[in-house]
Amino acid sequence: MNRRADVRIIFLVAGLTLCTGTWAQPRTYMANMEQSLWRLTSDSAVECRLEHPIPGFGAGAFISRASKNINLVFALTPLKAMARTQSAALKSEPPQWQPGRTSRHLTKVTFYQQFDAMVEQQSAWVMLDELSEGRWPTFYFDDWYRNDQTTGVGLSSVNFRARYAAFLDCQANLLPYSFEDIAFSVLNYVNNNDELTAHSSQRLAMIADYVKADPNIGEVVINTYTDSFGTAYHNKQLSVRRAEAIKEQFMALGLPEGAISLEGHGERRPVADNHTPEGRDTNRRVVISLGRDRL
Repeated sequence: MNRRADVRIIFLVAGLTLCTGTWAQPRTYMANMEQSLWRLTSDSAVECRLEHPIPGFGAGAFISRASKNINLVFALTPLKAMARTQSAALKSEPPQWQPGRTSRHLTKVTFYQQFDAMVEQQSAWVMLDELSEGRWPTFYFDDWYRNDQTTGVGLSSVNFRARYAAFLDCQANLLPYSFEDIAFSVLNYVNNNDELTAHSSQRLAMIADYVKADPNIGEVVINTYTDSFGTAYHNKQLSVRRAEAIKEQFMALGLPEGAISLEGHGERRPVADNHTPEGRDTNRRVVISLGRDRL
């Protein structure tokens, strides 16, 4: 009998009998060796998601999103919503085929009524580290659905490492800014020209990269303005032409025309004094708003 078969038998016997240590006390939901599956269900420049089904209970997922800051959360999603707000202990358990190793307390987590349980930042990274060492991060709490009996919900480390490597690769390629960072942007133009300033061109490129990577962008609103130099008619036409140029860029990224609305306002609605060069620079602008509410 090979080593894998030996491990499978040990896992099965241990899972059925739950006869030793902490595992003899609570009922524990956890994937066995045959069920343990880790999937990278989101692999983009805006989100990385590593999911793990937990038979009989629900699923867990590690999630990182595009941001200026390093970020990671673990979300535990039960099939039955949390019936009340309560505290849970998060421990790192040794696998059954490694007798003699002890349980390690990691942290306490609050399960909020009707919400997924969340583990954030450093504690979520520690969970990943424990899994990479072959251990099982496990939540213990009093289950309202089982008359307050202590219940465990664990993550199996079987088949974890290969998908973890892919998850880390995804994290390394996340954009260094979030949706909130670019959802409302004000860009400025060179005088009497369709050309954006250097800083604004860079900002537009950031917006374009995000829109290209995020399929959930469902709406782009473009409003363009000029200074008061020239006639009102000329300025109105100039602002419309600028708005159409921005619209074409977003359509080239795959956004449908119906998801893009625009308006050229000409010299109306100034936000600075048109009698000064600085004020006119400020008034020559395009305001781009991104939304997800059409999805």
